[in-house]
Amino acid sequence: MPELKLYNTLTRKKEVFQPEDPDNVRMYVCGPTVYDYAHIGNARPVIVFDVLYRLLRHLYGEEHVTYVRNITDVDDKINARALRDYPDLPLNEAIRNVTEKTANQFHDDVRALGCLEPTHEPRATEHIEGMASMIQTLLDKGYAYVAEGGQGREVLFRVSSMAEYGQLSNRKLEDQQAGARVAVEAHKENPGDFVLWKESREHEPGWQGTFNGEQIHGRPGWHIECSVMSKFHLGETFDIHGGGLDLIFPHHENEIAQSRCAHGSDCMANYWMHNGYLQVEGKKMSKSEGNFVTIQDLLNTQKFGGRMWLGEVLKFFMLSTHYREPIDWTLSGLQEANDKLKDYALALVSTTAEQEAISRQAVGSPAVLTDEIKNLLCDELNTSEVRAALDKLLAKARKGSEQAQSDLMHNLEALGLIRGHRLFSYIEGIFLGHGKKLAKPHLMKSLDDLRIASANNSEETSASLVKELSDQGVEVELHANGSISYEVSPEADISGLVTQRLKALNDKNFAEADRIRDELASQGIQLKDSKDSETGERVTTWEVKR
Repeated sequence: MPELKLYNTLTRKKEVFQPEDPDNVRMYVCGPTVYDYAHIGNARPVIVFDVLYRLLRHLYGEEHVTYVRNITDVDDKINARALRDYPDLPLNEAIRNVTEKTANQFHDDVRALGCLEPTHEPRATEHIEGMASMIQTLLDKGYAYVAEGGQGREVLFRVSSMAEYGQLSNRKLEDQQAGARVAVEAHKENPGDFVLWKESREHEPGWQGTFNGEQIHGRPGWHIECSVMSKFHLGETFDIHGGGLDLIFPHHENEIAQSRCAHGSDCMANYWMHNGYLQVEGKKMSKSEGNFVTIQDLLNTQKFGGRMWLGEVLKFFMLSTHYREPIDWTLSGLQEANDKLKDYALALVSTTAEQEAISRQAVGSPAVLTDEIKNLLCDELNTSEVRAALDKLLAKARKGSEQAQSDLMHNLEALGLIRGHRLFSYIEGIFLGHGKKLAKPHLMKSLDDLRIASANNSEETSASLVKELSDQGVEVELHANGSISYEVSPEADISGLVTQRLKALNDKNFAEADRIRDELASQGIQLKDSKDSETGERVTTWEVKR
């Protein structure tokens, strides 16, 4: 087995990875707060740690790796969104509507990105009792206290009680500010003390908790959620904890404080990994800048670059930069990633490697990373070098090397970048139209959009595009390999050409008008020009010559 090296934020150095138990390698990654659709910055940790999860499974075996990614469905932002979107519903019902819709969309999004499902995906609302229990343990040990805040009673963590508080973020306690979702208020012993539980007002959702014998109807703080969910699924200590750089402080720092103090342990996780920030076209992504991009925008709309994108293209572009470095999300970079995956697909389609991949998928047999790719990934997930290695395989595959084709197919599958049975999905314009050229150019674009929507498993978008095409006389059939066949009704095809001819006549492009007339005549279609009796505009009708 190659030696896996990972950069540890806690020690600020690259270390050889040594799991506590090689038979049960355990990783926890902070997941989404489900109040809105995930943006492309949210996708980066999902993609980065999907690659690490895949690598760990290759190194230790699928059955020996446990990956937990949580869902935060308790949050003030969720409450606010519920009140905004469902003002006429009881708050708890409105919250369920928001969280279910958003969580389901998140699952669809990450599936389209070519990411595996985690082993466990706990929700905060499933672990309220465990949170209350851990909070009481912290009270019993003197690490927490109950105080009367401006919005009601709160249970607060006493940061001064932990000598090593601030170790992960490298911040001194005297320099700390709250930095979280809690304003600095007089009822705190220290400005850095953070909420473990806060009382709910009458109109706010909450659960019954008992702390030091006192009942407080309220809800947990943000940080306690991950401490409890990770302990439940992975134990008091585990191997890897991941997330974005923005979570180092306060979230991960506070997780460590809660967990270590409650359990009396020297650590929470042995390795802390954080991916870098993302900006869009050189600017910080924000709604005020007008460059806020959701995963849904990229998969199902034409808001970025005037087209829809395959989920795996987004993933491939994300892996072009080392995960700890900042990444600039650009249209040119996305197009480059799209073109490269297309090159890979063209080199593999209709080869033995494609057939082997289809057979593997049919029986559930995993694709295997080659040693070169595995070694690059073992050097701190060096995905930028992986891309260069894949290109070397591509060059050999284009020359007909079956071994290179097989290795390329295996590596792309193993990384979740190409699915063998859908190679045509990655190639634009793969339409089998029985020689019929669609008269309306935008319908060819709709066919391409349908190809992408189908590959992204976007059922609603696919259904809408199928209906749009059908309404305009184009009946389509989607095939398992990603290609599309279509039949065009004569009326739809002819009507489009008639419209084009009328435009040519109005533009005084008589040569083009004559060309279209002659093309239709060759198909047995006779045109008749006249004028509208009311507007005087040119009108063209047609009939099939008998």
